[in-house]
Amino acid sequence: MSEFPSGSIVKAHYKTGIYIGEVVEDRNRFYLVKVLAVDKHPMQGDLHNPGKTEEVFFHQRKALSYNEKANVQKEAVKPFEGEVPSYEESLKEAVDALKAKLERRETEFNQSAKKQLDDLEKQYFG
Repeated sequence: MSEFPSGSIVKAHYKTGIYIGEVVEDRNRFYLVKVLAVDKHPMQGDLHNPGKTEEVFFHQRKALSYNEKANVQKEAVKPFEGEVPSYEESLKEAVDALKAKLERRETEFNQSAKKQLDDLEKQYFG
């Protein structure tokens, strides 16, 4: 496992999203990571019952916001190579990618997730 000093630019898997961020602090089993961009938007729905829509609370999951800090397990932090995209641009691309994935198959879960994502898109971009 790599060690990342403060200031390192990393790719961090947090819940069901993936972010590009800066390591702020080493906290033993975690790194405190400041979000700079979104690589993969979090999945919508119930994390404990993926793919299910009945008898579950179907959560709307927002992406972490710009400069928001998250405690990310060290195993979920990888080095990031390249230029960090703008937050707004990266969020739009991540939303579009998830939407495209959800539109590939016509299932009740995908329809519910897309509805949540459409609502989030209005919140994000007005």
